[in-house]
Amino acid sequence: MLRRTTVTATALLAASTLLLAGCTGSTEPGPSATMGVPDPDASVNIRLVLEPSNLDIRQTAGISLEQILIDNVYQGLVARTIDGEVVDGLASSHEVSADGLTYTFTLREGIVFHDGQPLTPQDVVWSLTTHRDTAEFADSERLANVASITADGQTITLILNQPDSSLLWNLTGRAGLIMKEGDTVDYSTKANGTGPYRLGDWRQGASLTLERNDAYWGDAAKVAEVSFVFIPDTQAAINAALTGEVDVLTGFDANLAEQVEANGDFVVDTGVSTGKSVLAMNSTTGPLADVRVREAIRSAIDHDAIVEAVGAGQTLFGPIPELDPGYEDLSDVVSYDPEAARALLSDAGVSDLSLTLTIPSDYGTTVPQILVSNFNDVGIDLRVNPVDFGTWLSDVYTNKDYELSVVNHAEPRDFENWANPDYYFTYDNAEVQDLYAQSLLATDEQSADDLLKKAARIVSEDHAADWLYNWASVVAVATNVSGMPIDNVNARINLAEIAKSDG
Repeated sequence: MLRRTTVTATALLAASTLLLAGCTGSTEPGPSATMGVPDPDASVNIRLVLEPSNLDIRQTAGISLEQILIDNVYQGLVARTIDGEVVDGLASSHEVSADGLTYTFTLREGIVFHDGQPLTPQDVVWSLTTHRDTAEFADSERLANVASITADGQTITLILNQPDSSLLWNLTGRAGLIMKEGDTVDYSTKANGTGPYRLGDWRQGASLTLERNDAYWGDAAKVAEVSFVFIPDTQAAINAALTGEVDVLTGFDANLAEQVEANGDFVVDTGVSTGKSVLAMNSTTGPLADVRVREAIRSAIDHDAIVEAVGAGQTLFGPIPELDPGYEDLSDVVSYDPEAARALLSDAGVSDLSLTLTIPSDYGTTVPQILVSNFNDVGIDLRVNPVDFGTWLSDVYTNKDYELSVVNHAEPRDFENWANPDYYFTYDNAEVQDLYAQSLLATDEQSADDLLKKAARIVSEDHAADWLYNWASVVAVATNVSGMPIDNVNARINLAEIAKSDG
């Protein structure tokens, strides 16, 4: 089944994962430099850029909901590790049949929800069935290939219409979260999950606190509470860290690391991320419909200069980052070569080309300034049009009314967007769509991986877009805090190992 992201409430959810998620997220939680004896009664304050509009993770857009709630408050049968491995969660084990059509999970016993109600196999069946059948729920289409969901004792069985190599991964996300059947909780302001933390106080516009769940079925949380403090302004967030108001900083410029570390109370860690800064090219009409023009644009861009300017990250020459299945180093496809760019434009019969770059205004000017200079060097006049994110969603994401656009895509394993001609990228290639569909039907990881590699190379060789850089995760952690994840914090912040000492 070819899974597509439609421009609906689900699409807005997807869009929100690619906006201002910041460069946040090493495959191990970050250690403290001077960690003393952990205090089980401690509180940890973590700065986030974005605050959720409400807490209904079933149908409310916002990457901050996934950062805050998944793993910590809500859980699924399976979970994902920091480096993207699928592991057991509420299920103690799982098996996949050789034909890829039957998924069997053994539900752990003795689990209770935060309100004291027991987790039953029927809750699992109800949660997954309801999510699959409710189009308004985020990622409901990711379960559309599941024909039946049944329980026999503690055994949960999912039968598929056809193989779907992405199913386990999808069950680690919103589509796989397990809730209590018949629960009357107001999900917009409350939560009732099975995780190591329960929802505490939400002071809208300021902070949201999670409290340790003393009835948790697994290892107990190592601190009494964690507060996510919402500070959109970077300098204000740094000031809050330096005055002791926050213990962890996410979502800040790597070039400010020296300022954060100045008093010796913080260590800045840089990890890896699946985040991609994408220069989208609307290839439906005009000069950008010519592959030579698109290749010229990519050849004009000094990717090393961009990475150096942002202070962290690495170059990326295709749609799949190193942490995701299907990654291949595609630096052989295109390189920084202004002379070649000018020749390509001449060959395409294009001169005095003027293009408009539409970009969310919160992204700053560093990357646009480099692009303006690079484009000017090859004879392209680049006009930058910064807009608020709501306008970007309307004009670019929904209406596809743009020539060039830069936005940060935070979501891991999102190659599906290149197999979806209705996505705002406007890329339409039948071979890519077929290869992606085949990768979903594959019953072994290597076959799926190889098919994705082929598809990704075609996308890059078509110069469907440019991938300006692959973010690094930049996180500043107080020296008396340990266990803070560093990799991929743009997508999840699993608090299971976080601890704090008095020293």
